[in-house]
Amino acid sequence: MEQYAIKGGNPLVGDVEIGGAKNAALPVLAATTMTDETVYIENMPDVRDINVVLEAMQNIGVMVKRVDRHKATVNAGNISSLVLEEEALKKIRASYYFLGALLGKYKHAEVVLPGGCDIGFRAIDQHIKGFRALGATVTIEHGLIKAKADKLVGSHIYMDVSSVGATINVMMAATLAEGMTIIENSAKEPHVVDLANFLNSMGANIKGAGTDVIRIRGVQKLHGTEYTIIPDQIEAGTFMFAAAVTKGDVTVKNVIPKHLESITAKLLEIGCEVEETDDCIRVVASKPLQHTQVKTLPYPGFPTDMQPQITVALALSRGTSIVTESIFENRFKYVDELTRMGANIKVEGTTAIIDGVEKYTGASISAPDLRAGAALVLAALAAEGVSVVEDIKYIQRGYEDFHLKLQGLGAQIELVQTEKDFQKFKLKTG
Repeated sequence: MEQYAIKGGNPLVGDVEIGGAKNAALPVLAATTMTDETVYIENMPDVRDINVVLEAMQNIGVMVKRVDRHKATVNAGNISSLVLEEEALKKIRASYYFLGALLGKYKHAEVVLPGGCDIGFRAIDQHIKGFRALGATVTIEHGLIKAKADKLVGSHIYMDVSSVGATINVMMAATLAEGMTIIENSAKEPHVVDLANFLNSMGANIKGAGTDVIRIRGVQKLHGTEYTIIPDQIEAGTFMFAAAVTKGDVTVKNVIPKHLESITAKLLEIGCEVEETDDCIRVVASKPLQHTQVKTLPYPGFPTDMQPQITVALALSRGTSIVTESIFENRFKYVDELTRMGANIKVEGTTAIIDGVEKYTGASISAPDLRAGAALVLAALAAEGVSVVEDIKYIQRGYEDFHLKLQGLGAQIELVQTEKDFQKFKLKTG
């Protein structure tokens, strides 16, 4: 079983290149099935979730050709099945994007109920409500969500909650519906905008993405395109906080600073220096970190996917901080692991009360989910002594070459598989 062996205590220093956004690439890949023509995708991250989706697409007859690690051509002109039920798809949340894409194009889709990280209940009721408003019948049978329609007709849809997944799914289906669809209280996240831009580049007519009202005038068909995925704001934010917790000096390159404003604001609040240029952000942590309060919110608020990373930093900050999680109720499962490293955190419901400590100490810890796993790696990098992080399969779902990028910043971190590998690492880093 692969694990990370980490010797903490080194400030991270240098430049790191941020890859394409997993959360943008997944719906874009699903949307490539909406045209019979060839689509060329660049800046695609090479992570497990992406590879699972590409394999599922191939299994229903989509021609996928990896040009290189981050580029692919996709042609869905000869789809042989509208049923996606692979076991691997159950493990990722984004499998449901094929519902909107295939329903839009073929007026029929059957997709296995999605999984992803166990961070709380993520209802699909808004997706179903949106599809039904467009004229589809939706049922759940034998573990599959089944959506069918004779035709899709534009509608006025008000989302009860701002849901990224439902906004994306309804937007895809509405793209090939008859007439105008208006989605109110739509999600504003950068990957919603990226998908709208991608669909528009294929001939869709979508206006208002990035605001809370999206207007979609249905078109008859979509054509091929070339498209570059936006940089990953969560990967960027993770490395920004890596600088903070290790008292480092890190420049994250290939980013869109606008997408990172809520993260930058909190880093400034806790005492880091932040410099921005057009596509780079430098974070320097030369002074002791200070306490603050943070509440996760839909974009442009502080992202729930950055909550574990800021908690790791605040647990090393002076004074008492409060972190409130308003998106997913199970997002504090990593706190027990952090406590083993010396953190002083008390969780009450969806709030964590954090009394800062001087330091973490190395321990054997386990990643409970994707973002918490990455945050625990940051804690281990800041800790005194050696740590082992287990269950790194979660981290590999969303971070490409995580340990290699950290090594490039001076981190003592290695992928180990056996006790012998771990002992070698300890001897080497002694």
